[in-house]
Amino acid sequence: MSVPSITELSLLKALWRQQPLSAREIHDRVEEELGWSYSSTRKTLERMLEKGMVSQQVRHGMQVYEAVLEKVDTLAAFAHDFGKRVMEIDTPLPVTMFTGSKLVDQQELAQLEQLLQHWPDEVDDTGDADESR
Repeated sequence: MSVPSITELSLLKALWRQQPLSAREIHDRVEEELGWSYSSTRKTLERMLEKGMVSQQVRHGMQVYEAVLEKVDTLAAFAHDFGKRVMEIDTPLPVTMFTGSKLVDQQELAQLEQLLQHWPDEVDDTGDADESR
């Protein structure tokens, strides 16, 4: 799974809270956080659509978006990537870092812990598992 950028994650979080949403509704929910124009939101949604992160349908004559990426899987991938690339941690991140989050409930927290503790082996560019890690 490709890890969403920070801005893509902001749009996904808006959709995980409520979906489907129109581009305008998504923009209204992230405008203060991101501080950018409506056209930037539209462009980001188009890129996310191309990457398969969101889907687009027409409902009641309006184009709306839904998250394709699952919340817990995406957050686990994001946390794993952050721990490995940014913090250079080779061990699983403690799930306690998510306690108090408004984004996940207790059940999702338990799923997140499972994913972080049992992260699949890394796969190199050839598709082979990298056993040296």
